[in-house]
Amino acid sequence: MDTGERGVAVARGLFHHVELWVDDLTRAEAQWGPVLLALGCEPFQHWERGRSWRLGDAYLVVEQSPALVPGGHERLRAGLNHLAVHGTRAAVAAALAADWAVRVDTGDAVHLVDAQGFELEIVVAAAGATGSV
Repeated sequence: MDTGERGVAVARGLFHHVELWVDDLTRAEAQWGPVLLALGCEPFQHWERGRSWRLGDAYLVVEQSPALVPGGHERLRAGLNHLAVHGTRAAVAAALAADWAVRVDTGDAVHLVDAQGFELEIVVAAAGATGSV
């Protein structure tokens, strides 16, 4: 591990951030926000066309960019199929309360889909464990 600018250990090879372009920012914020908070993330950035949440030095962005090509997200096309995070059943409950749909629940992981077609896999950890993005 290296030490970053803020004196925090930075793991090389891990994500710095993930950016999802969405058709409906309001809906994305309403669905992703509660789940990310339940995973231990904190609100990070807020601007007219985007929001982000972070955990440590990693963060996730949802943005409704003016450069977005219309057509919606399709996880079976080239691009992001799904995002997998460590989490708990409390994070799954937060997702369900925010209108995510369960695609598959294997007992060890729950695959959820939001209203715009993005899939989030929450790999369920033991009670009391924290999530990560």
